[in-house]
Amino acid sequence: MTAKTITTSVYDWVDERLGLRELAAFARHKTVPVHSQSFWYYWGGISLFLFLVQCFTGVLLLVYYRPGAEAYESVRQITFVMHFGWLIRSAHSWSANLMIFSILVHMFSVFFMKAYRKPREFGWLSGMALLGIASVFGFSGYLLPMDELSYFATKVGLQIPVAIPWIGSAIANMLRGGPDVSEFTVQRFFALHVMVLPAIFLPLLGFHLWLVQKHGNAVPPSEEEKPAGERKTMPFMPNFLRKDLAMWLISLNILALLASVFPWSLGKAYDSLAPAPMGIHPEWYFMSPFEMLKLLGAVLPGAIGEIAGILLFTLGIVLWVLIPFYDTSKKNGQRARTAHYFGLLAIVALLATTVIGYWTIR
Repeated sequence: MTAKTITTSVYDWVDERLGLRELAAFARHKTVPVHSQSFWYYWGGISLFLFLVQCFTGVLLLVYYRPGAEAYESVRQITFVMHFGWLIRSAHSWSANLMIFSILVHMFSVFFMKAYRKPREFGWLSGMALLGIASVFGFSGYLLPMDELSYFATKVGLQIPVAIPWIGSAIANMLRGGPDVSEFTVQRFFALHVMVLPAIFLPLLGFHLWLVQKHGNAVPPSEEEKPAGERKTMPFMPNFLRKDLAMWLISLNILALLASVFPWSLGKAYDSLAPAPMGIHPEWYFMSPFEMLKLLGAVLPGAIGEIAGILLFTLGIVLWVLIPFYDTSKKNGQRARTAHYFGLLAIVALLATTVIGYWTIR
């Protein structure tokens, strides 16, 4: 038997059981809209690629990482002793930040394309849930090296749930495993990072991707006004898939450049009795709510300002998540314009509070 015959026989055997020809036929007939804003379609795929990098590098780190009292020493060995351990750790850290950034870009592009409208409400809701879980991924993973910076930054970050009335302190104590950040906190965050969150994230990601395939790519309002015959499309396979993979390759090159030229540092081992170093702050994607608490705390004295900051940020998130049930019409009426201005306000508020937060770091 020739190699071609063997390949055909294997393909036919697998196709009979999994229906590969049906999947190939679906991919050939699937089309993607082509217009001036088609570039934004690739950010969902970029987010998926960076998550796959997270999974691959995370498994490699998991081989040598030891949670608990030996957390810092194990990360030190990964960074300075294991061959290319510094590169794997750096790629993991950089891809985490790039993934959250790409998800945010994807979210805002979906918002301004009005891709949350009927029948895509569940796609918007599942995407928002994925963004929330990705943020918790970042927060839980940031502590795991247990160096000075991650220790004190986590202490600062856990002040945000403390501001929640009545239940805030209980939530923070549960996350910490006690009254302060310690080795028990590392063990809890490790379990959350490698077990609990993936168990929630992966099925939700599968549901989100299925919805995208079911409903297809939405077009911006300017394209919806055109007659169906005037809208341009491209085949998903191979045209769009080839471009999507090219964006993955560009993302890999950017990630490799950042990870090798700007390797993720490891500071001194934490000392709970030492004073916090200057300039401690949460990660950039938590800087906005942190700065909002500070600003309102400066205007309103005591716990009132912190509570007001939590309530204001929570209200903004709730309104953002529920936007598909407000802007429901395909026509660009008053509600569509209000939603558009709300989106612009959200971008300005997030950028402004983040910049102010970094500007005022001492």
